[in-house]
Amino acid sequence: MVPRPSDITLQLLILNWPDNRAESEPCSVDQSTVLIISDDADFSRGVIARWQSQRTVPAFTLLSGELWQRFATECFDVAIVGPLHRELLSVVMEPLHSTAQPVFCFCPEAATAQLVRQRWPRTAVLLPSEYWLDVLVLAGNEAVGRSRAENRARAAEHSSAAAQREATLGRYMLEMRHNLNNALTSVLGNSELLLLEPGSLSASARAQMTTIHSMTLRIHEILQRFSSLEKEMHAVASQTRGESYQVSIAAAAGD
Repeated sequence: MVPRPSDITLQLLILNWPDNRAESEPCSVDQSTVLIISDDADFSRGVIARWQSQRTVPAFTLLSGELWQRFATECFDVAIVGPLHRELLSVVMEPLHSTAQPVFCFCPEAATAQLVRQRWPRTAVLLPSEYWLDVLVLAGNEAVGRSRAENRARAAEHSSAAAQREATLGRYMLEMRHNLNNALTSVLGNSELLLLEPGSLSASARAQMTTIHSMTLRIHEILQRFSSLEKEMHAVASQTRGESYQVSIAAAAGD
């Protein structure tokens, strides 16, 4: 008989628990995490003990079935569901099945295994056997590696999309630089003409025109730095292409 959660001394063991303030942020791609949900503390301890014999050991988040309802999280790479009270099985499995992460479920009874296969077909079901723990850890390791690779790919896609947006903005600013310079030249020339005419402006208006003239010069300097940056980027790109060509020539000569 599975003990009630109140009798489990290891109801909530946090080895890698995400900060609640960062719920909207993406999970880390540097630390792999295995979520174990079970009302049997010995099951959780056994899985961790067996996993620690592997070359790479992930962080573990352990929850009982009742605590899962309060601390449900998607920041994990693999979920392992152990023995649960029957009334909590759907409560635990439904949210897990809706995620993209791999889910393993150890079912001590054949009836429970059949129910899990029917209602949550994406879940990998494990039945009691002599080597079930070895199979779970080996399959879990493979799933963690695949999940890590997918997370890194998604992070790379997000970074690439952000870089593309910034590059588009940069290209737009470079393309508009000529129009901006023309507008600035007009503002700068007219402000200088007004400042050169003595008595044409009151003291306060002259102070304001002097500010306009100074800020226009500042904007012009910023645009000039854009021009310098563009030249530097072209020089670096040309150098990189030349180095790549030399490497290709050397490789071809070596062949």
